[in-house]
Amino acid sequence: MRARQLGITLGLGTPGELNAITDVPGVRVGHSTLKTRIDGKQVRTGVTVIQPRSGEARQQPCFAGYHVLNGNGDATGLEWISESGLLTTPLAITNTHSLGIVRDTLIALEREKLADPAVYWCMPVVMETYDGLLNDIWGQHVGPEHVREALAGAVSGPVQEGAVGGGTGMICHEFKGGIGTASRRLSTEQGGWTVGVLVQANHGKRQELRVDGYPVGRHLMEIPSPFAERGTPGMGSIVVILATDAPLLPHQCQRLAQRASIGIARTGGGTEDSSGDLFLAFATGNQDLPPADYGRKNLPFSTPLAMVNNDHISPLFSAAAEAVEEAIVNAILAGEDMDTEEGVLVPGLDGQTLLGALRATGWRTH
Repeated sequence: MRARQLGITLGLGTPGELNAITDVPGVRVGHSTLKTRIDGKQVRTGVTVIQPRSGEARQQPCFAGYHVLNGNGDATGLEWISESGLLTTPLAITNTHSLGIVRDTLIALEREKLADPAVYWCMPVVMETYDGLLNDIWGQHVGPEHVREALAGAVSGPVQEGAVGGGTGMICHEFKGGIGTASRRLSTEQGGWTVGVLVQANHGKRQELRVDGYPVGRHLMEIPSPFAERGTPGMGSIVVILATDAPLLPHQCQRLAQRASIGIARTGGGTEDSSGDLFLAFATGNQDLPPADYGRKNLPFSTPLAMVNNDHISPLFSAAAEAVEEAIVNAILAGEDMDTEEGVLVPGLDGQTLLGALRATGWRTH
């Protein structure tokens, strides 16, 4: 069950219809999930792909910006976003050792769509978190076919959460983690825009877990930790993708991405040296940006743009923080028990157990 199905309402904002990143019109999400054994090894991994608009990203670029809270992680394509302010490719999230093959496959797929690939190049954005406790990460089992499957299956509508796609082998606050999503829709008086979030949550210590501001982790310590015999609690990372239909410029997207830090902090994360905390935000509000086809000679010299006045941008920041907070909780609640190769249990956190811990802190449903 998701947080709101349990009566846990995080923050003051209103979710979109799906309470998902796909509440932002045009955004699509696809997963490819590997749960198998290969050469005697346990494989629990995959790839998740986000398409930023209804069409090809190259033909419909978005303004974008990113923020790094802690850099013990890897990503491709971010330097060009920093320089150009444009997102011109799909986004993909996978495990640490599969980042390269996912990037290379996205390039190959892009080439297949071009009549004349000599006039264009691309730098796909791929991000990662570590799933080596549950997955044979050294085997690099994510292949081109899985990237193709995730991209071909990217759709709008409800988003699968938990142990799917890139989140298949992830652990969050010492519980089974993975993919989570949420959204906030601003009132008409605030602009009426939507902020949607998708996280790949693989971070945090249990004793620091907070839900709705309450220290629930301290009341869940009797549940065995998967790190008791291997690894260190808190090791891992979190990737956050934020989407909005507000007309934000690149530097405003970067400011929006920074607010992911607040949502992570509210749930008790963001303080580990071994965590790679990377956030990217893109905005679809400007619809007519020139396509990223650098061989064209008829592109306009200038493009009219809209932007949110900074005096009215604060509600978007609040929406981002709340949606990230809720997406992390949803990722944990979607997790189900999974064993490591050595038979160590990575426990899922079911809704009733979480409610019991919340009530033990003095929490009452709103």
